[in-house]
Amino acid sequence: MPLLYSSSFLLYRPPSTAPTTNRHFPPQRPATCPSSSLRRRLASERKTLLPPLPLRSAGVFRHPNLQCSLSSSVSMSAEEEPTSTSQRGEQLQSGFLYSRAFWVSESIIAWNVDVGNGSCYLFASKTAALSCSSDGILGEDIKVKLEEDKHGLPENVKEKFPYIKDYRAFNVPPDLDAKPLLKCQLAVATFDANGRCSDATGLQLPGILDELFSYNGPLGALYSEESVSLYLWAPTAREVCVCIYKEPLGGGNPLEVVQLEEVNGVWSTKGPKSWEGCYYVYEVSVYHPSTLKIEKCYANDPYARGLSSDGRRTLLVNLDSDDIKPEGWDKLADEKPDINTFSDISIYELHIRDFSANDQTVHSEFCGGYLAFTLQDSAGAFHLKKLSNAGITHVHLLPAYQFAGVDDEKENWKSVDFKILEKFAPDSDEQQALITAIQNDDGYNWGYNPVLWGVPKGSYASNANGTYRAIEFRKMVQALNRYGLRVVLDAVYNHLSESGPYSVNSVLDKIVPGYYLRRNTDGFIENSTCVNNTASEHFMVERLIVDDLLHWAVDYKVDGFRFDLMGHIMRRTMVKAKDALCSLTKERDGVDGSSIYIYGEGWDFGEVANNGRGINASQSNLRGTGIGSFNDRIRDAILGGSPFGHPLQQGFVTGLLLQPNGHDHGPESVAKHMLAESKDHIQVGMAANLRDFVLTDCEGKEVKGAEVLTYGGTPVAYTLSPTETINYVSAHDNETLFDIVALKTSMEISLEERCRINHLATSVIALGQGIPFFHAGDELLRSKSLDRDSYNSGDWFNRLDFTYSSNNWGVGLPPKEKNEHSWPLMKPRLADPSFKPQKSHILAAVENFSNLLRIRYSSPLFRLRTANAIQERVRFHNTGPSLVPGVIVMSIEDGHEGMPGLSQLDPIFSYIVVIINACPTEVSFASPPLRSRTLQLHPVQVTSTDEIVKSSTYDGSSGCFTVPPRTTSVFVEPRRV
Repeated sequence: MPLLYSSSFLLYRPPSTAPTTNRHFPPQRPATCPSSSLRRRLASERKTLLPPLPLRSAGVFRHPNLQCSLSSSVSMSAEEEPTSTSQRGEQLQSGFLYSRAFWVSESIIAWNVDVGNGSCYLFASKTAALSCSSDGILGEDIKVKLEEDKHGLPENVKEKFPYIKDYRAFNVPPDLDAKPLLKCQLAVATFDANGRCSDATGLQLPGILDELFSYNGPLGALYSEESVSLYLWAPTAREVCVCIYKEPLGGGNPLEVVQLEEVNGVWSTKGPKSWEGCYYVYEVSVYHPSTLKIEKCYANDPYARGLSSDGRRTLLVNLDSDDIKPEGWDKLADEKPDINTFSDISIYELHIRDFSANDQTVHSEFCGGYLAFTLQDSAGAFHLKKLSNAGITHVHLLPAYQFAGVDDEKENWKSVDFKILEKFAPDSDEQQALITAIQNDDGYNWGYNPVLWGVPKGSYASNANGTYRAIEFRKMVQALNRYGLRVVLDAVYNHLSESGPYSVNSVLDKIVPGYYLRRNTDGFIENSTCVNNTASEHFMVERLIVDDLLHWAVDYKVDGFRFDLMGHIMRRTMVKAKDALCSLTKERDGVDGSSIYIYGEGWDFGEVANNGRGINASQSNLRGTGIGSFNDRIRDAILGGSPFGHPLQQGFVTGLLLQPNGHDHGPESVAKHMLAESKDHIQVGMAANLRDFVLTDCEGKEVKGAEVLTYGGTPVAYTLSPTETINYVSAHDNETLFDIVALKTSMEISLEERCRINHLATSVIALGQGIPFFHAGDELLRSKSLDRDSYNSGDWFNRLDFTYSSNNWGVGLPPKEKNEHSWPLMKPRLADPSFKPQKSHILAAVENFSNLLRIRYSSPLFRLRTANAIQERVRFHNTGPSLVPGVIVMSIEDGHEGMPGLSQLDPIFSYIVVIINACPTEVSFASPPLRSRTLQLHPVQVTSTDEIVKSSTYDGSSGCFTVPPRTTSVFVEPRRV
């Protein structure tokens, strides 16, 4: 054990040089909350330590959150000049509500204002007393003249702040000591040639803070044998104290209140070893731009590693202590399931509470929590082992850090008796009414509203106080690894739950106000993720993200990270994170970092779209990084439409052209072309979405993947390697696969046919190149009773049944807020008993899913490691204008030992043909290149209980395949012994 241990001892160390899209949204996509952020509403009312400030007149003060729609400048032309000097002063005063100027470096302030023959000044007030009157700016302690630089902003500033690249540059006098000014209220103002103030505004400071205060030393708590040291980065703070408490809860006086000392923006203190196990809160005195006041903020440590159950105090916990390690923890790296290459990964997405909240085989005290994963004989554990044996390699856990929306103190939860809900009709609105009445006070939320990234969520622990959450999280990881499954954490670094100086769940915005959260050109917080966007383009935000990832990888031995709304994070940050994780070693860190895989949502929208804040981690920008991103193209082509379009729009497997559902898809010729284009999109996706993969499109042209376009004109393909695409057809967002199939397919088809369509869609994902991703329950025909956004719909609508007795279909109309507009479509389906699967259907679905995984892992040809290997070996037949509609034919070729040409990868099979028949009828397809082979149905399908797939045939003399309706058949050519 080293002498010193820090909660952030694995600090990101930048390179020696200084720091220096793309989701297709269909036209009908709303411009508000995107994709997964639709469910990111804060699930509980915001609590406050202090009441909000009273609203004053607009001329004196108004909370900026109420000013988001204002975009007009306070500067006035001669025609707009107010009729009285008092009106003019009030208009200028309102300029302080905005921060439209940017102190981008020690020597430059950027502002989009024309001084003309006038002048510009910087003002600072130590007591936040700045005000405007007809006589100009009052209350300043310092007034500094700024000179406009006619050359404009330098290139390095334009690169760091591309959205203000056309602003004017004002030079700060070189002899000005800027550091103490950054603790003051700051403003800039312009004056006309007659000395009258014409414009005034506050300043945004991230640029100068990065230049003067970027820091790579220790942060958080540092433990030695004799002492506990605390470090906090807060360069704009005027004073910082730490309050030490013995107990996690209660309003009593602290044991100690210690004032921290500052050195170049970092505040620190050293306390006795007896502090370990105590709780602490920072008291930060700092100017806050949202209130225009010096505020005394009470905040947790941004590098917190433990919390009290009410989330208001940080626990001083040394995670390197043997007392917090399960038996065998330090050797877990040697026990982890093997992963030879990232191409071998397959991912199963699971919510921690969903896994066991309704599992009768789990002890009630463990239900819905970390420890449920440690029970070897539960129904859920049995199911996970089954999936692991079939081939699943990674379990992706939805957010498990400290998030808002669920009280960590379980005794405060409310619930509804399921026996009452079970009495209502399957299409009733009574269930959702009772669930939504208590949804902000129950134990359920997906967790996409982060408070502190570095602490496990307390509601999943048996006791949210003390070290229980750390110990139990480690036991969960250990148990999953021993099931043969690696663990992926959902990382939500793109936004925070709350901001401002008063909210209990505000942390970073209390420590360095205006720095951690991304702001628009008026100075208000960007909310395109739905709330409080973070700014990874700022050095210390990026550092916090990288440090946090290293913490989870080392302290909790996590095997991968899924980045929520990754496109809102800078590409540079993602690459640095990947490199930092990869540098971890078993010898030094107890972790093999080279086996940690990262991926995320590369959607390109909001203020970061088109590299608006720098090169962001969008789909198109990530090519060549080895970082995966979700492939929405293949999802939309398989199912039809998009999550933002009409719910009845059909796709490749749901009946487009082949079995219409009554929705107007246009004339038959249009539907036929849509089906053919969908097929092209799927084929590109099955070739790992490679930009340069060459195939013949539906018009008979030989094109690259990047030349195949979506309906909006965006390239379908965007990757350079197979591990850069996450192919999926369903996830926690939007309807489950079973539910979307139930909506989009014709109401006249049978339940058995819907089950086959469910399996057909999954087979496209399971048998393509790239990394397959499955939502928990895809294999169980899981239903959420058609809920399209179940983030806060409680256990009732999110139930998983690993005894395979029910898929949860028909448990009432889903919650009104997100679903009411579709209730007329849902009611007849939910009311129809023929839509509900029986246990036999679920068991068959589980077997079919497991068989797909066994087929995938039966040959390395399904998991090719390079773009070149895919281009050389993968071919698509049934292409061009004469194609058979609704049929995909893919072949994968291997070489032969000792023969020229392709190298041999598979010792068992030399050739594979996958045929996906989405038609409601049997099809036959003949291909001359596939004649005279010794192909036979895959042994897994031969021995399956699916009698339909067994009727698939191949005739070598004609190269003709016959495949049953709605079936994926796999033919293999065994090597001659």
